[in-house]
Formats: sequence, C-alpha cells, structure tokens
Amino acid sequence: AAGSPRRDFISVTLGPEEAAGVGGYNNSKAWRRRSCWRKWKQLSRLQRSVILFLFAFLAVCGVISYTSMGETWKSITNKSLDDQRTEQEIPRLKLANPAVLPAPQKADANHGDYPELSLQKPPKSPHVRRGPSNLQIKAPRRDTRLKTRHDTMRAVEELVEADKVEKTEKSIISWRGAVIEPDQSTEPPSSKIMELEKPSPVEPEDQKEPVPINERQLAVIEAFRHAWKGYKDFAWGHDELKPLSKSYSEWFGLGLTLIDALDTMWILGLKEEFEEARKWVANDLVFDKNVDVNLFESTIRILGGLLSTYHLSGDSLFLEKAKDIGNRLMPAFKTPSKIPYSDVNIGRGTAHPPRWTSDSTVAEVTSIQLEFRELSRLTGDEKFRKAVDEVMKHVHILSGKNDGLVPMFINTNSGQFTHLGVYTLGARADSYYEYLLKQWIQGGKKENELLEDYMRAIEGVKKHLLQRSEPKKLTFVGELAHGHFSAKMDHLVCFLPGTLALGAHNGLAADHMKLAETLIETCYQMYAQVETGLSPEIVHFNLHAQKGHKDVEIKPADRHNLLRPETVESLFYMYRFTGDKKYQDWGWEILQNFNRYTRVPTGGYTSINNVQNPSNPEPRDKMESFFLGETLKYMFLLFSDDIDLINLDKYVFNTEAHPLPIWVPA
Repeated sequence: AAGSPRRDFISVTLGPEEAAGVGGYNNSKAWRRRSCWRKWKQLSRLQRSVILFLFAFLAVCGVISYTSMGETWKSITNKSLDDQRTEQEIPRLKLANPAVLPAPQKADANHGDYPELSLQKPPKSPHVRRGPSNLQIKAPRRDTRLKTRHDTMRAVEELVEADKVEKTEKSIISWRGAVIEPDQSTEPPSSKIMELEKPSPVEPEDQKEPVPINERQLAVIEAFRHAWKGYKDFAWGHDELKPLSKSYSEWFGLGLTLIDALDTMWILGLKEEFEEARKWVANDLVFDKNVDVNLFESTIRILGGLLSTYHLSGDSLFLEKAKDIGNRLMPAFKTPSKIPYSDVNIGRGTAHPPRWTSDSTVAEVTSIQLEFRELSRLTGDEKFRKAVDEVMKHVHILSGKNDGLVPMFINTNSGQFTHLGVYTLGARADSYYEYLLKQWIQGGKKENELLEDYMRAIEGVKKHLLQRSEPKKLTFVGELAHGHFSAKMDHLVCFLPGTLALGAHNGLAADHMKLAETLIETCYQMYAQVETGLSPEIVHFNLHAQKGHKDVEIKPADRHNLLRPETVESLFYMYRFTGDKKYQDWGWEILQNFNRYTRVPTGGYTSINNVQNPSNPEPRDKMESFFLGETLKYMFLLFSDDIDLINLDKYVFNTEAHPLPIWVPA
C-alpha cells in the first residue's frame, strides 16, 4: 500500500550439506571460481567494460616496458659476462686504456722458412680481412667491443709458397681481437689521468665491413717478417741489426729496433712477434743504466714508440715504461736558456751538450713536443709539457729568422740562433716545420702561434727555396746560404709533400696541396732517375738544360741509401687524401727495388753505398731501426684502402711514424 515502508529481503539457498550443518565454506578453487563469476555477472555492462579496458591498457603498457628494458638488460648481462671472462683470461696486467686497434693476429707460419719475395709482381693470394674498420681514437670504456677479423698470417704463408705451388688451398683463420693474452686486464684509466672524450656507442649504420688486406700489403708483411727474422736471429734486444755479418751494433743499448717496430707489428697484425717483443720489454728493457742517449732520437723512437703502442694496444706496461724514460730525459732541460742539451745520461740523471760545441740543432729541440705533451696528458704531470712548450715559445720570438725560415743551430747557454744565414729543410731543421703543424693539429687547432709560424715558414720556402730543374722542370726545395741559392736537396726534405697535404686536409690554403703534388713528383723522380730505382741521400738538380743530363745529379759522397721513409711517408698522405692510384704504384716500385738491392737472404735488409751500381750496390751491413718503424709501416698504410686504418682525423704521426691521438676536449 502507498506509504507503507519498503522491505528488503535476502534469499539464501542451502544445499543438503549446509542444511545439515556439515561441510560449509571450504575455500576450494572451484568454490572461489563460482563465487567470482557470480560477482562478475552481478556487475553492470558499463562496469565490466571499464574493467576490461583497464586490463587491456595495462597489458599494452607491459609490452612496451618489456621492449624498452630488454636491450638494456641484455647489454648489462653481456657486460657482466664479458667482465667475468676478462678477469678469468687476463688477470695480471692492469690497462690504463683498452685497446684502440684490434689485437694483432697470431702467426701460424714457420719462422724458419722465409723464401725470397717475387720481385716483379705479387703472387696471387686470397683476400684476407682485418678489422675493425672504424677505429676509435677516443679512449673507449671497458665495455667497448672490438669487431673480430680474419687471421692474415695464413695468407702470408700462401704468398710465400705461391711460386712453388700453383693451387694453394685458401685457408682463413678467424680470431677475436682486443686482448694480448694472458697479461692484460681492462681496468679503466685513473681519474687523475687527463682523458680523451669518451665515445658514444657506435650506431649500426656507422659500422663498416673490414677492408680486405690486398696482395701488396701481404708483400709488406712478408718483408717485415724477413727483416724481423734477421733481427731476432742475430741482434735480439740490441739496437740495430748488421745483417751481412749476422751481428748487431749498439747506439744506446736499449733495443731501438724492437721498440721502434712495436706499433708496426700491431698495425700489420703480427701477434706472435708482438708478444715476443712485449715480453722483452717487460723483462729486459731497463733504463737505469749508465749510458748517454740523444734526447731527440730517444724521444721520437723510444718515448714515441712506447706511447703509440700503449694507445694501440691499451697495455699499461708501455705507459709505465714511457713514464720511466720520460722522467729520465728531463735533466736535458736544466740549462740557462731552457733550450735542452742534446745528450742525457739516463742512469746518472745528468745532461750535457756535444763535446765539440754548446749548440743543439733546431730540429732536435723543436721535434720532441708531440711526445712530451702527450706524456703530460696521460700522466697528469704538467712538467713534461711545460718544458717543451717553453722551447717553442722561446723560438717563436727569436730573431734571426728569414721569412719564417730558421737557422740550423741554437745555443743552449744564450738561447740564441747560431750559424746565422743558412736555411734548409733538410738535416738539422726539417722536423721543426713538421712539428709546428702537427702540434697545432694535436692540440685541437687552438694554438695560433704554432699555426702562424708554420704558415710564415711555408711562405718563406716558396719565396727563397723553390726552384725548377731542367729538363723536366721538376719543382724542388733547395738551400740558402748567406744569400746564395744551392740546388741541393736532401732526401729528408721529402717529408714536406706529406706535411703540406696534411695541412691542406686540415683546412689550410689549397695551394699547399698543389705544391705537395708537384714536390711528390720530384721525390719520386729522385728514385726513378737512378739506376737502382732507389734514391740517394742527397741530390743536386740541374738548373740549366744540358744535353745528355737528367734533372738529378748525384755526387759520390751522397749516393748511399739508408732505407729512409720520407718519400713513402708522403706517398701515403697523398694517396690517403687524393685516392690517386699512381702513388700506390710508385710505392710498389720502391718496395720492389728494396727487395732487389737491399734484401739479405739470411734475414734483414741493409743500407747500401751506391745506388748507381745495380750490379754491386755495395751493402753497408746495417739495417736502421726506422726501416721497421717507419718505412714498412708507411708502405703498409699506403697500400691500404681503409681510411680508418690509422685515421688521420684521429691520429697524428710523430716524426718516427708513431701515431699519437689528436686531443678532443672532454
């Protein structure tokens, strides 16, 4: 009835067991499912739709989160596994930097068998791949992964045997690079060290396939191993090989050839030879000895070689040795003028000028900067850089220059140029000009005084030292002595085309590249116009046409060849920047002629006294350390089509062909 109160009723249905008072609620899964379904059916259609939408939304979010977190978790897991594996494999040595280049491959070849290389053309052999193609100059973190490459040594064996066997089975061994077992670990640098900017992870599109090693590069590897065989058999641990007498000569008693060749072995991929040399460095290289060393030579060969090998391999052994020799060379700077003495006793900690003079050569005191600056950057100790920077600042303001050209000598007491009026780009002055440009590049193109001095000097060269020969009108760099021009040109001057090309590549005047192209032609003709196809130490150019005379004249005292690298060095730069294959062809001719006239069958190569006598070039019985440290290294790089094999936007070579990193602001 209207107005009567509303009553609510609850209906309860009891089963037989519940009615009897037994069983009751038992929390079984079946009972819970029936209860939940009953409650779900009691919900309205709207409520059920909202709940279903929320569940779908949460499911989508879960899928997205899993996808984004999967790669991160995978990289963390891989890193952990890699670290554990590294700790198990290489427990002893702590690295200041991980490897920049891949670890060289282990040679399977029989070291007792070194047949002569075919001189006309390289035997056919399989392409062998090396990697990684995209080298990182910035110091990588611990989890940087290096791509593997195929082993080239099996291919070298096939190259050697190709003349004996027409059908050689092509066998390629792959291996994982990055570690020299078993004596390394991958501990990151100390925070005290001034680091290069750390790289961002390489994106897939930046990764390239390794560039195959070609037949000419394989020929260089074979030549190196032949030279190394002689050194190992007859001069191991000594400065230089005497291949004919099967003995050795000492200069400093510090294993110059071995240290000079370390980074070459790494770049060529000679793992077995590298490991043998590393053991000698670890166990036998001792600088605490009573011996006088030349500041310049020991800096560019020993300090430079150790620093370069440290950067390429990441092995802190080489950095520790570099710090040791660097500290022992510092007494050379204790002079009234801060211009260093030429000689240092690395055991006694004393220094002195040569016995016959108080002068140092300008090239020597201004061509140690790349190495000492890099040592400061790595150690955090500014004393090394401060010492060499003071030298450059002092030379910058000195009088006695001629349109940027410097004399050859400087006095360690007064700090003034001596023997004024003589200007050359040859011996005693050459690398001053080279290091002006390279320091500017090394430091990130910020030190304007260095660039100004370099640009002024090149203008001075063009104004005072350039002439053209007859009959081919070759452009060459002569010398100026008290206003009188001399048509004399050292082979050492053939560094200049490469340096000019490097400057042009780094944004300097375009006419520098044009000059480089004309000068490298001249340097090639210094080989091509000689009977053996090898350049003498010094040439004189004809300034006037004479019937029956070539552009190049050679005096008896100058016709020796010391296996020098300067022309091959410039060929490398020219090919790298232009891609013109003729530069590779010229280098191949030079390598063939080295094999014809300087190769010693029992191992090694020798300097010769007479490049004009093919039947008897008069071997000198000496293999200079720079033949392995520079000449063959530049040959290998020249024949490579991989621009990232020592990328010239990331490395700068010292004057002994040891690559050091270009600094990148942190």
